[in-house]
Amino acid sequence: MAFDTMLHRTVAAKRVYVDPDATGDAAEEARATALYEARQATRVLHAAAVTVFDAVRHEDDVWVVMEYVPCRNMADFLAEHGELTPQQGAYLGRRLGAALATAHAIGITHRSVEPGNVLLCDDGGVKLTDIGLSAPAPNPAFRAPEVAMGTEPVPSSDAFALGATLFAAVEGTPPFGTDGTGAPVVPQRSGPLTGALLKMLRDDPELRPTMQDTVQALKAVTKGEEVGVVPPTAPAMPAAPALPQVVNVPATPAATPAAMRTTGPAGIPTRWLLIGAAAVAALIVLLLLLL
Repeated sequence: MAFDTMLHRTVAAKRVYVDPDATGDAAEEARATALYEARQATRVLHAAAVTVFDAVRHEDDVWVVMEYVPCRNMADFLAEHGELTPQQGAYLGRRLGAALATAHAIGITHRSVEPGNVLLCDDGGVKLTDIGLSAPAPNPAFRAPEVAMGTEPVPSSDAFALGATLFAAVEGTPPFGTDGTGAPVVPQRSGPLTGALLKMLRDDPELRPTMQDTVQALKAVTKGEEVGVVPPTAPAMPAAPALPQVVNVPATPAATPAAMRTTGPAGIPTRWLLIGAAAVAALIVLLLLLL
């Protein structure tokens, strides 16, 4: 947690992962790549995606500055409170899928969709974090088969990872075990969500639905209803202290007593008001004499 002196708000500052074993030119290239990816992430604007404001290089570290979200990640929530209902899982998938579709539309792949990167907000919302950022190897339980074989992640890889994440949220276990190489787990609790999950979890990336198609399928499961995931309120987090600011307030002129005022209504000098009143009185007297 930090206070951004340019945005004047509390933000989250995170050091971007850079391979600690890299040295020399390799390390410098890794930092340049991390900085580029973090700055690209600022282009992803969606209500279900954590907004990245800026990325900076400080000495040998790359830092990303993003919105601060009071929340807990889904991995911790599931460990504490158990599985979600199929309708909750479908709602969660709709929101995350829409954020991923926005990223895919501008050429950015998340690379590491998993419960640890899904934030369940204190206000009942959900946000996806670390979109497009370098990270250690993703959790094997949520990694697409082609990524496990060394292929660069693509949007269809995100579809598999999202399917595995939702499967674990509803079934209580990843679809292929904790290492991603076990026998397929037979769905027991996913009910109307099962068909959409199995399509996302297809081995062949070419046969997986696009993220837009997935969102539509999940919307059909919820029948358009907003079945949100509302976790218990997390412990209060202190706000980052703001830097003191000096504000110059112009002094208010002291009120002038009525007897000392030199102007009347609309700024007319008082002496002219008196002269006008005398002239009107004289005119009235003259009219009375003539009558």
